[in-house]
Amino acid sequence: MLDFPRSRYEVVVVNDGASAETEQSVAARAAASDLQVRCVSQPQAGPALARNAGAAVARGRFLAFTDDDCIPTADWLRRLEHRLTAHRSVIVGGRTLNALPTLLCSTASQMLIDYLYEHHQFSETSARFFTTNNMAMDARDFRESGGFNVTFPLAAAEDREFCERWQRLGGTLVYAEDALVKHEHRLSLWRYVRQHFNYGRGADFLRRSRAQLDAPAWRPKVEPLSFYVKLVTYPFGRATGLRAVALSLLLFVSQTAYVAGYLFQRAFQIRKPQPRQG
Repeated sequence: MLDFPRSRYEVVVVNDGASAETEQSVAARAAASDLQVRCVSQPQAGPALARNAGAAVARGRFLAFTDDDCIPTADWLRRLEHRLTAHRSVIVGGRTLNALPTLLCSTASQMLIDYLYEHHQFSETSARFFTTNNMAMDARDFRESGGFNVTFPLAAAEDREFCERWQRLGGTLVYAEDALVKHEHRLSLWRYVRQHFNYGRGADFLRRSRAQLDAPAWRPKVEPLSFYVKLVTYPFGRATGLRAVALSLLLFVSQTAYVAGYLFQRAFQIRKPQPRQG
């Protein structure tokens, strides 16, 4: 339960193509509590459009995004509000914790995000991007920015595009390490590979989005070899024995799946019939 005055926040749940039971469940929970809860339903259209739909009906000064498999800690909103009122035109991103440490794929998936945050040296005002399961901003700034790019159909790279566009418009990113969300993302090996394959596909959507701004000079950035060496050795400072070895292998698999997804999407886009001119 959030340690925040009930009268000062509302909960907006977006039902992105799920069954009618989702709406009924939300309504039942709302009736059983004194929370201000609303449900917005839409045909399945992906997370970017779903978040925009939720933001469109939200009535508060600030927007705070999380996912249906995430549990914010009690002081989450207070930590976010503290940063939002202290800075102007900011996206505040909190820290996400893996809530399923016994599941290796779930652990590896969060470990990759942790590595990226550390790699980009997340001091309070030097953040590069935030994941959308723990992100907040001023509602008016969000709407003026255009919201999430709905041409991104997957849960992949739309957060990076949004953060990059926010900074191009003059905004900043602020990291709130004490704004915690626990992520219960159950991943089998197949779901883990598919997740990172889709991240690679999302990278091509991001490439094309960037190219529209900088074409023809823009080219995809490839990290130096040291980035990948540090990535696959990252688990050995956080686990021991066979667990560290397994996590290292999973991080290697994530990058292989990522590249495969990127190449797949590039090939699909090249083969896709282009509209005829004139």
